[in-house]
Amino acid sequence: MTLEIITPESRIFEGEADAVRLPGKEGLFQILNGHAPMISTLRAGEVKIDIPTSSKTIDGLHGTIETDKSNDKVLRMQVKGGVVEVQKDRVILLAD
Repeated sequence: MTLEIITPESRIFEGEADAVRLPGKEGLFQILNGHAPMISTLRAGEVKIDIPTSSKTIDGLHGTIETDKSNDKVLRMQVKGGVVEVQKDRVILLAD
């Protein structure tokens, strides 16, 4: 699926993801390929992104997204809140 992460300052990520774990208002949830369409609000917490093993290493990440120290196919970022929309294997995260 395609993931796009946008902050008030800029678009900080656009690429393929196998899974995205998000801190929803009611608790953590995960989005995988084929997920039903949805819109959800987010609370403060960590976003975890699993990128495909076929992807090359991500270079030039914005400072708010970091590669996991033990697995370079996992990206992490902290959010203060936001909104996520899922539509036809496309995830758009508007993050604070």
